[in-house]
Amino acid sequence: MHSKGDQFHFLDPGDLRDGDLILQLVATHPADAAKGWVPYYEFHILSAKTGTRAGEIHLRIGNTEHMRLFGGHIAYGVRPEHRGRHFAARALRLLIPLAQRHGLYELWITCNPENIASRKTSELAGAEFLEIVDLPPDVDMYREGERHKCRYRLDLNQAAGS
Repeated sequence: MHSKGDQFHFLDPGDLRDGDLILQLVATHPADAAKGWVPYYEFHILSAKTGTRAGEIHLRIGNTEHMRLFGGHIAYGVRPEHRGRHFAARALRLLIPLAQRHGLYELWITCNPENIASRKTSELAGAEFLEIVDLPPDVDMYREGERHKCRYRLDLNQAAGS
């Protein structure tokens, strides 16, 4: 996970783009042990044609039980006027080399069961649906009114070869 001792180090993500979109690193966020958060990268998803912001995607680096079961390694959002072009799935795939450089061999992606667009995004990116889990009452998402999460697993070795 690129660390010296217990010190985590963010990496230069390099040029992350395909023909239609660009991932622009806008921030890195250190771990917050009090909240149980791992370090993460924050990228804007930009249209390569216009340079306009189409959305954002976060890559969380770590393998806590909370992340594998409920939070996931990936968080994304695409603005309504840019939806339907698979920007989130394509952005997720562009992050695979960076995740691998941090020693990750799989990414866990979670979403609410009723969020059909996110479910399709996970599948389009190559992730496999595993299950729907109940959120325990002590999880922040439960306190915010959520009750279940779909869990998807993206095998990075398999995904990198496709």
